[in-house]
Amino acid sequence: MSDQQASPNPATPESPDTPTWDVLEQPAPHTPTPTVTVDEADEDGTEHGLRAPDPLERRPRTSSIVLCILFTLAFAAIAAAAYWLGVRTAAGQSFEDLAIMNYASTLPSWLPLAGIRSVAVVAVSLALGAVGAVVAAVRRRWWLLGQLAAFAALAFLASRILKPVLPRPLLVHVDSNAANSAPSGHTMLAAAAGLALLCALPHAWRAVGTLVSTLFTVVVGCSVIAGRWHRPCDVVMAVFLAGALMMAALACTRRSGMDRTGDRVSSPSVQICATCLITLGICAFAYGAYVLWQVSDGLLFASAWAISGSCAASTAMVFGSAALVNGMVLMMRQLTAAPLTRLGLIGAPPAPPVKS
Repeated sequence: MSDQQASPNPATPESPDTPTWDVLEQPAPHTPTPTVTVDEADEDGTEHGLRAPDPLERRPRTSSIVLCILFTLAFAAIAAAAYWLGVRTAAGQSFEDLAIMNYASTLPSWLPLAGIRSVAVVAVSLALGAVGAVVAAVRRRWWLLGQLAAFAALAFLASRILKPVLPRPLLVHVDSNAANSAPSGHTMLAAAAGLALLCALPHAWRAVGTLVSTLFTVVVGCSVIAGRWHRPCDVVMAVFLAGALMMAALACTRRSGMDRTGDRVSSPSVQICATCLITLGICAFAYGAYVLWQVSDGLLFASAWAISGSCAASTAMVFGSAALVNGMVLMMRQLTAAPLTRLGLIGAPPAPPVKS
């Protein structure tokens, strides 16, 4: 009886198969680890990468901006060199005088460039600029519209301010007007309008716009020489000044001045057109320099045998400057407007299905 009172709950003998657990060894419920395949991991990483903000959606690559700044300085330096060689040297003044006095007589009869009126040049230039502004507004590229407005204002001011400020010393006897005429305002207006149209168009039409801009600039540049309004170096200086200002504007490109993300693709037409124009521009300049070197002995004496060479060099330099500037601007416009982001490389993500 006493044994039963001492142990009211006798211990149940343990079975040899029953495990014993220590206090620190409590069993935990087993949760299976989900397996992730390589494809699912890649999809998750890609989706996360697409959701992450890409700086190329808001601005061009830093290297493209640096290139625009360098080309701005290079074009400005070429414009200054054209002014110096044509105005501040005796051989340059003699060359320009031979060209401006005899250029119209060297043109074929079916090409009456001297008959182009100033009103026509201004009207076509304003029309091209207006088309560029309308295209930028329709595409809702408001930052680009501001860039083009600032570019047009600076180009107008440059043509108005530089001409009365720059001196033109009389180093040799000339038959043309001895007053300074650099830079050419009509040529700068034509070049600026063409470049504005080029930059406003979408990538599918940029090559076509570049060809229109180049052709119009060459026609206006040659017409002002044939009409004895401006000298060859005035035209070259105006084209490169317009190119320098446009390069500076492209360096300020931002989101609404760029192509829409997901639609950015490389353009074969832009690549072919830019390459051909840049190559032709360099070759034309090299040819013009070679011709001037050939007639350099007759420039100081204004020899008659140097007239044809001076006119040929003038045509080559006008075409070379227009082709080179338009080709370079086309190249940099494509680089600044369409840097390939993640979306540009693989396309926009699929849209969710529309619920009916």
